[in-house]
Amino acid sequence: MHRRLVFEEPVSRAALWSRRLAWFSLAVLLLSVLVFRAGEPSLQGLAPILGAYGFVLLALLLSVLAFIRIWQSGHRGVGMAAQAFALALLLLAPAGYVGFKLVTLPALNDISTDIDDPPAFSRSRVALDARKGRVPPDVSPELRRAQRQAYPKTLPIILEVPAEMAFDIARRAALNRGWQVLESARPGGRSGAGRIEAVARTRLLRFSDDITIRVRPRADGSRIDIRSASRLGAHDLGANAARIAAFAEEVELLVETR
Repeated sequence: MHRRLVFEEPVSRAALWSRRLAWFSLAVLLLSVLVFRAGEPSLQGLAPILGAYGFVLLALLLSVLAFIRIWQSGHRGVGMAAQAFALALLLLAPAGYVGFKLVTLPALNDISTDIDDPPAFSRSRVALDARKGRVPPDVSPELRRAQRQAYPKTLPIILEVPAEMAFDIARRAALNRGWQVLESARPGGRSGAGRIEAVARTRLLRFSDDITIRVRPRADGSRIDIRSASRLGAHDLGANAARIAAFAEEVELLVETR
């Protein structure tokens, strides 16, 4: 009786290590994000996240190398290399999205519905404490014009209701969006304008952005202007314009359902 000897091709070491590195990258990335969210957001705090993406890129390159080696030598491990390749691409998707925004949008971090007379941020003790003493600086006319070209639909909100009612709608819209309302002043006084100060935080990394809302009476109703400014970085990746658009939609919904 003769036994047939079956020789299996060895597993590609590149495929094996690419899969290990891909899962290690996922663990490091998740841990880095959790640590960042637990602390005070800062540009320096992004370093571990960027380091984690270095491992992701290495896992991707190693999986490609594994495919090449498997093709040349016939070694096993296609499934492991494919798993590492797919996981690395999935982890790189957010970085690709950020890169796309950096290339396609202008470097702006302060957006206002009124580019000629943007609402001013409060300098009260409550507002300054919440912003850690920071007051968003004035934006140059050139950048405001760039904003108008990039976000032409970011316009004042005109309502056919009295300023008092518009103020209540604006404040409720801010709360519905999950913003932290710091202080508010109803329309009246010398200027006749109402004001709402708030802070919004991004979902993933919990960046804090500052918001001020101005409500002014008009002969035919009222006008709401909103300004949203990022605390960190020179590029907001379109976040402030998107936030203003979501606020405008919330106001419109509240007007329709009142």
